[in-house]
Amino acid sequence: MKIFKFGGASVKDAEGVKNVARIIQSQMVEPLLIVVSAMGKTTNRLEELINVFFNGKEEKENLFQNIKNEHLAIAENLFAGNVAVCADIENLFDELHAYIQEDASENYDFEYDQIVAYGELVATKIVANYLKTIGLSATWIDARTLIRTDNTYREGAVDWEKTQHKIRKNIEPIYNSNKNELVVTQGFIGGTSEGLTTTLGREGSDFSAAILGFSLDAESVTIWKDVEGLLNADPRLFSDTIKLNKISYREAIELAYYGASIIHPKTLKPLQNKNIPLYVKSFIHPEEEGSIIGDFAIKRLVPCYICKENQVLISLSPKDFSFIAEENLSTIFGLFAFFGVKINLTQNSALSFSLCVDYKQNIPHLIEELQTEFFVKYNFDMRLFTIRHYTQQSIQKIIQDKVVVLEQKNRSTVQYVIK
Repeated sequence: MKIFKFGGASVKDAEGVKNVARIIQSQMVEPLLIVVSAMGKTTNRLEELINVFFNGKEEKENLFQNIKNEHLAIAENLFAGNVAVCADIENLFDELHAYIQEDASENYDFEYDQIVAYGELVATKIVANYLKTIGLSATWIDARTLIRTDNTYREGAVDWEKTQHKIRKNIEPIYNSNKNELVVTQGFIGGTSEGLTTTLGREGSDFSAAILGFSLDAESVTIWKDVEGLLNADPRLFSDTIKLNKISYREAIELAYYGASIIHPKTLKPLQNKNIPLYVKSFIHPEEEGSIIGDFAIKRLVPCYICKENQVLISLSPKDFSFIAEENLSTIFGLFAFFGVKINLTQNSALSFSLCVDYKQNIPHLIEELQTEFFVKYNFDMRLFTIRHYTQQSIQKIIQDKVVVLEQKNRSTVQYVIK
């Protein structure tokens, strides 16, 4: 079995869906499982809808209709008025519309997961139905019945034992009865034992593909992107990127940990555990070789650049002018864990402790809590640059003409927090 994962950019419009179908036809293996993300920028649009819904604003109806109309326009282009297919898609929008007519709970993360999942659900309905339209046999499966998580909304922790059981129970019989069957399911989403929707973290569709690959002992997992493969930097920020043809699991995990956008941080470990190779290929030029992550020993490593935007730098010092000690750190990390804020960098001295974190909606509440016990300084809209396998030339490339607020360096990695 092989698993293909297609991101939002690959299915952003009707032509994108047709291109994905051509790739599946040209790369057809038996059996093949397809994981699909929300179309284009749908997740961002749904996040806007969630915010107005949660805050009780009137714009929710217009936002909802815009999202619905965009998807129905794609469906009309692909299915030319096929009533059954369009009704199948409209049913999901009816569910979402009914949900946002109710009052929101006080738990933003819960509401986020219940609503944002519709992006993946609708996208996979469109893709699965189009594959049937062109003569392929395709079964649509709701990933919420396959991937079991706990109730940590927006960052669901996978129950691996139950998930493997559900995946094998639901998917293996399909392939046993028809080797040519395509299974289409969603990335990013899972479900709790109570039947509530959870998500696996932003950009978690890659992780979904890895979970399925691990559970089904896949031959390989392929992530289809709008770039030629694994690059040593984001081509939107750097014009002189280098393609990494082969990279080890260990190095890829390090890059993912520091925030490389090409792969999700949780994706690689389950694949490494079963030595399942991960391919990164271009859906624009599917005939090209792409990159492979596997059990390799690569001696010559080029500098790799990672930039995380929208960072918050928080610096703390005890109010009683004591030293930063273990009990202080326990309190600090406990609060960050409670608010679900990811820490990307830490640095401490005798009297202060600094952290660089991703911005979240509840950061101001976290700062308020910290201020009860610490003097707190903070800066919003910061950038965190990381260079793996740095050279002096690569460092100058990043920090030249920039204001460096914090620097941290070890043997293989240097990080800069920059205004």
